[in-house]
Amino acid sequence: MSVTREVSAVPERARGERSHRLGRAALAALVLLCGVTLLLGFANKDRCTGPEFDQWGRSAPDYEERNKSEVCYSDIQHLWIGRDVDRHVFPYVHGSINSKGVLIGGTVEYPVLTGLLIWAGAIFAHTDAAFLLFSALLMAPFGLATAWLLGKLSRWRALLWAVGPPMVLYAFHNWDLPVVFCAVAAVYVVHRGWGRTPKPLVDRAVVASVLLGLGFAFKIYPAAFVLPLCLYVLTGGHEGLKNRERYDVAGAVKVAFASIVTVVLVNLPFAIAGFEGWQASFTFQQLRRVDITTNSIWFWSMRPFMADETMQGVVSVLSPVGILASFALACWLGWRRFQRDGVYPWVPVSAAMLCGFLLLHKVHSPQYTLWLVPMFVLLRVPLGWAFAYFAADLAMGIGIFRWYYAIEFAQPSGIYDGFSAQAVVIGVWGRAALLVALFVVFLKARVTFPERVRFLPKVAS
Repeated sequence: MSVTREVSAVPERARGERSHRLGRAALAALVLLCGVTLLLGFANKDRCTGPEFDQWGRSAPDYEERNKSEVCYSDIQHLWIGRDVDRHVFPYVHGSINSKGVLIGGTVEYPVLTGLLIWAGAIFAHTDAAFLLFSALLMAPFGLATAWLLGKLSRWRALLWAVGPPMVLYAFHNWDLPVVFCAVAAVYVVHRGWGRTPKPLVDRAVVASVLLGLGFAFKIYPAAFVLPLCLYVLTGGHEGLKNRERYDVAGAVKVAFASIVTVVLVNLPFAIAGFEGWQASFTFQQLRRVDITTNSIWFWSMRPFMADETMQGVVSVLSPVGILASFALACWLGWRRFQRDGVYPWVPVSAAMLCGFLLLHKVHSPQYTLWLVPMFVLLRVPLGWAFAYFAADLAMGIGIFRWYYAIEFAQPSGIYDGFSAQAVVIGVWGRAALLVALFVVFLKARVTFPERVRFLPKVAS
């Protein structure tokens, strides 16, 4: 006769897991600190609103001058005008992109869940100030929940997220807090599960894959993490493969399929209701040109040496090819580490892939730093790397708008005319150098949270 009973097998490095956890009071304090930081982030952006408003609900006077000179610009406030957000048009359904590459009819340049978030934030708004406020109220819970999850996983290291400068600069710069939550929640589900009953790895990974699919529907990038997650499941994760199986191909396929189905189900209603408007959001990104506003290495490395049209053609090929090559390299190096250590490092590989994307994508918006911060929390790398990246990012986040102000309002803007242009150079190349280094550092790093290993073996009696 054979019976099945639950046995909990905890590896040596995880025996201190209970003491590793933050208590309820500590977690509450962490989330409270994050809330204070979010308030500071909102106050920073709210400086650009009012005190008067024109007939379109745009802040006055001198909105365009203030948002650059006072470094309080946000995409949220800015896109109140120009995407029919102020007209409360439901996104995508009646939209399109015209011959000049301008989005019209409610289409926005983001995936559908972000489009819904934008629309929801504008429902009760009649000025850009109200739109910023309501959008912040919608997104703040995602920032707080992310702090809570990171605290549960990595204890006080989560302060990098909760009180770091990127949260003040970018929490309400764009609509990025929900997508970061999806990515962090996926890691949490894989390594902590849910409820009191232990869940099989494949079940946890399928739920995480759904979260990454939802992340794709917010801001695309979490979809890249599905590949290393599949490789983690394929090789049995930390639990290892049972019954001397070589690889869990069926489990990896389930994980990939879950993400694909999630993306299709979320996008399909919009594609059916208004295919042209839905497609236009992707077309806009494909047509986006590399210019002074994209903040990427491509503009700064190529523009001085080649004509604009030549540069656009070269970047349209090199950028996607380079990104895919960086993804392949990260996964391959992760596989080599699996062969050495016996566990596929899906979180370190995901972090390295993110570095490749941020470095080689043709657009490097300032708020993308929020995507990277959780990796500093989840991976055991010296804090100096995080502080160095924050410093380079701070130079970019402040310098870029001061530089735009100098250019647009006929102030001295040359590299020798003031610190704003110099700060931009420091930001662009400082971040680039750090991303190259972090690609390697992340791949070698261990996670900052203990692994929990449980399984249900068969015991003969």
